Amino acid sequence: MTTDSLRPELRWAVEAAQNKKAAGVTLLDLAALAAFTDYFLICSGLSSRQVQAISDEIEEQLGRRGVVFRHREGYQSGEWVLLDYGGFVVHIFNERARLYYDLERLWRKARRTDFPDAEPGAGPR
Repeated sequence: MTTDSLRPELRWAVEAAQNKKAAGVTLLDLAALAAFTDYFLICSGLSSRQVQAISDEIEEQLGRRGVVFRHREGYQSGEWVLLDYGGFVVHIFNERARLYYDLERLWRKARRTDFPDAEPGAGPR
């Protein structure tokens, strides 16, 4: 699956995360597994500031297009930010929290799509 084949709001969220150099951008398709959402978008930041910056960029890019989150958690701590958009939930972790909660293992039956990390030294997209 490429970003071109995603629903627009998911594509915008992936691209926004990549714009802020998120690591390990992964999409889990939960449509057949969960009643509360269709997708988890999971990514990591290297610091609390980067986790917050990724969250800010996703909120800004989607909000600019009229897609507003229903609920946000964890922004102040910057360890794990959750953005609930209804049809999909964005999880932005620091590296330690991502390893600890391991959502990819917990939802291992979900169809998984991994997106490439930004090239080192590459500017914003």
